[in-house]
Amino acid sequence: MKLIHTADDPWCPAASDTPCSSAGCVLMDWPQWQAAREGWRREQPTGVVFPIDVDIEALAGDLGHLALVAIAFPKWTDGRGYSQAHQLRSRYRFRGEIRATGDVVVDMLPLLERTGFDSAVLRADQCVDAAHRALGFFSAYYQGDSQARPPLFRRAAPTVKETP
Repeated sequence: MKLIHTADDPWCPAASDTPCSSAGCVLMDWPQWQAAREGWRREQPTGVVFPIDVDIEALAGDLGHLALVAIAFPKWTDGRGYSQAHQLRSRYRFRGEIRATGDVVVDMLPLLERTGFDSAVLRADQCVDAAHRALGFFSAYYQGDSQARPPLFRRAAPTVKETP
């Protein structure tokens, strides 16, 4: 999982007063995307900051136009973003970047990674070294409950011996 430092982030908020570079990527909030999506033919990569309280199905028809879906966690204890990311990966087969933003703390990182997130912007008071350690806690999972990130261990198929 990639940890994003806002100073190095190539995604430029569309609402910002600073102009985006020509090579920059445009990041819109949900209302901006809803207003612009009908006629959107921009050459730059486009991303949407998606609210956690809207059904992810509302974005399904637009996924082909998007390179990034940033899911905004209002509180670290709100788990709806995990479900949204999992649905993007498993149901809608979204292959772009899924980013966790908002109230993202180190303890969330293993589950964020497991449910389909590629990157995260940590809350300002979180330690990057602790984040890297948290990502290394579990190298694999035995459960087969995640289609977003398949388990590393699978039950071997039984071998059948042919009798002469």
